[in-house]
Amino acid sequence: MPILRYTASADTTITDAYKFGLQTRATGSNMGESDSLQIFSIYGQTSGSNGIFTSVEKSRSLINFSSSVDQIVVDRTANTIPASGSMSFYLRMFNAKTPFTLPKKFTLMIHPVSRSWQEGDGLDMETYIDTGYANWDMASSDSSGVTAWTNEGGDYHTGAYVAGTSVPSYSQYLEKGTEDLEINITALVEEWISSNGETATANYGVGIMLTSSQEDGSAQRSYYIKKFFARGTEYFFKQPVIEARWDDSRKDDRGDFYLSSSLVSATDNLNTLYLYNYVRGKLQNIPDVGTGTILLSLYSGSSSPTSYKFLLPIGGGVVSDKQTNVTGGYVSTGIYSASFATTSSVSQTPAYFNRFARSSDTTVQYLYDVWHSETTEYFTGSAISPKTYAANSVVLADEIKWVTKITNLKPIYRANEKARFRLFTRTQNWSPTIYTKATTAIEPTIIRDAYYKIYRIYDNLEVISYGTGSIKYTQLSYDANGNYFDVDMKILEPGYSYGIKILSIDSGVTQENSEIYKFRVE
Repeated sequence: MPILRYTASADTTITDAYKFGLQTRATGSNMGESDSLQIFSIYGQTSGSNGIFTSVEKSRSLINFSSSVDQIVVDRTANTIPASGSMSFYLRMFNAKTPFTLPKKFTLMIHPVSRSWQEGDGLDMETYIDTGYANWDMASSDSSGVTAWTNEGGDYHTGAYVAGTSVPSYSQYLEKGTEDLEINITALVEEWISSNGETATANYGVGIMLTSSQEDGSAQRSYYIKKFFARGTEYFFKQPVIEARWDDSRKDDRGDFYLSSSLVSATDNLNTLYLYNYVRGKLQNIPDVGTGTILLSLYSGSSSPTSYKFLLPIGGGVVSDKQTNVTGGYVSTGIYSASFATTSSVSQTPAYFNRFARSSDTTVQYLYDVWHSETTEYFTGSAISPKTYAANSVVLADEIKWVTKITNLKPIYRANEKARFRLFTRTQNWSPTIYTKATTAIEPTIIRDAYYKIYRIYDNLEVISYGTGSIKYTQLSYDANGNYFDVDMKILEPGYSYGIKILSIDSGVTQENSEIYKFRVE
């Protein structure tokens, strides 16, 4: 579940625009209950005493994520999301169409708000007849009185605050004006998480506005009007959110294990194996290991591991050519992994195994991974049948086409369900030849670099995009049973049907499979 969304706790628009008649400014207006947010700058609607039209009217949006950040802290404590440094947070806002003019080629600034403020219950965004707090002049009101902004239009972090450290501020350029807002605000969210309301970056949300030069009229032009959906919108997927993204894919090479070869790089020669410690159906840390290191040894055998370890080469956790243990480590609760390379072959004679071979051994069919400490054996894995890399004397097809199927797809999922989807894959032109048993199970082909996306069926709205960028948040995992991925259904709106599509990348060639896997969320 490498993607979660946290919706805004409060939002509103504040403005000093003129009311109808262009005589009075709406600095006391409140729009906290509106289903949209406005950002604009209007130049030259009224004239000064000299008769020159140079007036400037501005509108900004405020968004608070206080309860969402509280939930992020809860989720991090529960290991639902990774620790700081292992994930990213994105501010996402969605364009709201408007019948009015639309600015182009402008930049939106996102500054942390430095003072507590109220959302208010105003609604009117046309004539500004609803008043309340927050507004252009005032931040909030309570039994002790009204609290004004130090600066008209809101107080924001825009400079240094501690020993010259810059406050995280952000910007996004909009060429057409119809773009959504999507900005990596990880540094700011981590500040909010760690501040606990005690530092200069306490969580009062963010303000969204035009740059100072576009907002103050110095360009002698208007930027009217950019709208985003507010948290009160009826559209489930259009609410302002903080989107948490991380790569939780696990690539367990137990079913795709290769012997080392000079034909490939050192990185490609590495294999990674995983140990999953389930206790009564739940993952739990091994008490003697905890979050520390664990050792792995490889044994040979035709039907079970022998008493002799393989001699592993240097690299991938092996620090000596005489060492037979690989040092593995903690991944997450109850899960450990180890990466290594080995030149041990399943078809070599006893001389290959050097002093670790017994004279009675002639061939070795399988490898077995044994996880242990110096004194205690924890687990022996199932038989691994290693493969070998091979060159070719003919030109092969540049593009391998896949046939895929989600074998455990259900027609309906609950909105609070966390589902794991299992993918069976084979090459399109695969033609098996069975010499013995017609009931022999077909082994899946593992796609080492594959991604999923989810879209809503009735309007093709892309809910989760292919995460193929720097954060591969929709990358598929794999193990001996093939590829798989997890989805937390709470990020999908109930009452609709959705489709899953799969994308694979092989040697720089990207292809989207034609299959669509449909399900409904209730």
